[in-house]
Amino acid sequence: MGKNIVAGIVGVIVAIALVWLIEMIGHSVYPPPPDLDYANADAMRAHIATLPIGAFLFVGGAWFIATLAGTLLACKIGSAKPVVFAMIVGGLMLVATAANLIMIPHPLWFSIIGVAGIIVAAWLGMTLAARSRTDGP
Repeated sequence: MGKNIVAGIVGVIVAIALVWLIEMIGHSVYPPPPDLDYANADAMRAHIATLPIGAFLFVGGAWFIATLAGTLLACKIGSAKPVVFAMIVGGLMLVATAANLIMIPHPLWFSIIGVAGIIVAAWLGMTLAARSRTDGP
């Protein structure tokens, strides 16, 4: 059981770290204005309305890649059924994403695709891990 707890924690930490890393790369490619007031919802909404699709691809890609990698790694480390780790990593990524989408106004299309992408990534990570367990070394 301890191994499964560690696997879940490692999966979540890896997912969070990947989101941070990929989004930092995105911010270096599409830097926000230096005077942007992150606490001002209207200023954030106006800024986000000017972002090119590439900026959204970095964020959505970060969420997808992080959820996939975190789920897959947790499944590889742990011995519980892969669905357990998909629910843990995917569930926590969904909660974090929902909080982000509530705090920072995003276009509706991006919110829908972002949430769907996390669900698909958790399912894909679980499925790939389950297949590798049955295929053998």
